[in-house]
Order: sequence, then structure tokens, then C-alpha cells
Amino acid sequence: MTRRLPPKLCSLLVFSLAQILHAQAGAAIPPAIELWPNGAPGQWPSGAPGARGNTEADKPRMYAFLPKTRSTSAAVLVIPGGGYEHVAMGHEGFQIATWLNAQGMPAFVLDYRVAPYQFPIEIDDGRRAMRLIRAHAAEYGIDPDRLGVWGSSAGGHLASTLGTHCEPSKPPATSADPIDTESCKPDFMILEYPVISMEGTIAHTGSRKNLLGPDPDPALVHEYSNQFAVTPQTPPTFIWATEDDPTVPVENSLDFYQALVRAQVPAELHIYEYKDHGCGLCGSIVPLSTWPGLLRNWLQQHSYLPPNAPPLPAAEPNSAFWPQGLTGPGRPQP
Repeated sequence: MTRRLPPKLCSLLVFSLAQILHAQAGAAIPPAIELWPNGAPGQWPSGAPGARGNTEADKPRMYAFLPKTRSTSAAVLVIPGGGYEHVAMGHEGFQIATWLNAQGMPAFVLDYRVAPYQFPIEIDDGRRAMRLIRAHAAEYGIDPDRLGVWGSSAGGHLASTLGTHCEPSKPPATSADPIDTESCKPDFMILEYPVISMEGTIAHTGSRKNLLGPDPDPALVHEYSNQFAVTPQTPPTFIWATEDDPTVPVENSLDFYQALVRAQVPAELHIYEYKDHGCGLCGSIVPLSTWPGLLRNWLQQHSYLPPNAPPLPAAEPNSAFWPQGLTGPGRPQP
């Protein structure tokens, strides 16, 4: 099914042709695109509405990486990890986007708000990014019905939340923004060493505290333990992790995979006999460097990459956690 851009939306476009051409020209980092150019909504822990301020930390954004040569109409929203405390924009964001671009696939990297912001702000930033990409799919030359999400670590929690908590996709009753009519649900998911659970011994306590607060409602903790939110409508999913992950217990990946199988959702899981967390494409770790090839096979199997896509890029060392000179809400604080 092809979606048409509502006429009213055309007058509200926030992306300039110059930005798109700049990204296609192969710039190392494309221009930042604010998710809410007129000011992001927010909420204080007390419940009072409004963003905390007007600094770079209060302005969620994304970066559109558009390859010079396309091999597919599919695209991916890349969500780096960082424990909901900061955002690993380098090796779990921009480096992944350029890896996808090298194979002809467009990618969008999300820099979302983190602590001291708390739920639902981080989730809403992810929802907004998905809706914004779909609203502007024609400009980006992508199919809005072939938009996936790739999340690493805590970014995997945010990604899997989009896959399990975007139904039904209805705009807020008070929203006058036509972008809110777009779906925030991904069509496929890629989860690497993901945080999935917010409860029990397998939870990553740092992510839970930063997202839900120091003493969260048990009902909310359960609701956003995403292994319990899988349904037959959850998108097809590729997962990989290490057996002895020292940061996020491997049971997060195992439990989510088992939930997908029970719901008869197409899923593929790879567990490496290794001890590591947060290595992105893992090009410098020989035992783990094979995982991107497994993902490429899965993307081709599901027709998101064609058989004649450009070859798999050579393994490279990780880029910096946060690129020098970059500003944004996920920037690690001194």
C-alpha cells in the first residue's frame, strides 16, 4: 500500500531540499533535523508539562544518511544505546548508518533526550522520529511501509518499545499536528545486545532508573518489560547478543526471542560464546565480527536488501562514542 502525503502536511514541511542534498553529497555528518522545530514537548518529574529548557539537551533530533546510490526502498531508524543516560552516537549511530549506506540503504540516526528527562519523553522522541520519517518518505525516496528500527543496548529497549507499544497508532486527542497521524510502529526490528526487561534480576537497573525513576510503579515496570508485550502483530526481528554479556544479561534477548516464537513472529537469534557489551559493529573483535554478515543475510531473506546490493563493507575499528564537536541531548556530561 502506498501512502499519500496529506495536502495540509505539505505546508508544514520542516526539511529543506538543501539539507537532503547535503546528506546525499556524502557529508560525514548530515545536518541535524529537530524533531520538534518549534520546541519539544516535555514533562517535569512533578508532572508539569513543558521542556526543561531551550538548550541543546532539550532538542531531540535525527540525522538523515542518504546513500548516493540506492539499492532498496527500505530504510532504518538507528537508535544508539547509553543506558538512557547518554547516547552513543558514534559507534552505535553514525557508524551503523554509514554501514547501511554502503549497501545502498538509507538510515536515520536518533539523538534523543535522556536523564534527567524520564518516561515517557525518551519513548515519545522515538515515536516522533518514526512518524516524521514516514511523513517525509516521498522527499527521502523511501517506502513508508518498509521502515525498520535498529536499537543497541538501551536503544534496543526503545526500539523494541516502538515495536510493541505503537498499537493502535492514533494521534493524541488534542493534537493538531498532522504528523501525529502517521504510524510509529516499525516494519522490522534489529536488536543488538538489547535491554528488554525493566523488572526482575535480568533488568538493567541503570536503564530502568534513568527511564522510569528510582521508585517506579510496578505496573509500569511490567508494562515496559517488552517480552510481555509481544503479540502476533509484533514486527519480524533479528537479535544478537553475547552469552556472558557483563552489562545486560543475555536473558533479555532470550526472553524476547521466545516471546516472538510463541507469538509466531518471524525471528532470528544469534548468541555468541563471548563476553562483551556495546561493541556496535564489533569490527575489532574477531569472534564477533561475523555478526553483520548474518544481519545482511537476514535483510536479504526478508527482501529489505536485494541480492545484488553492494557488498558487505569491510570490518573497521569502532569510531568514537561521541563525535568531537557534536552537540545534542545525548552528549555525555563532563
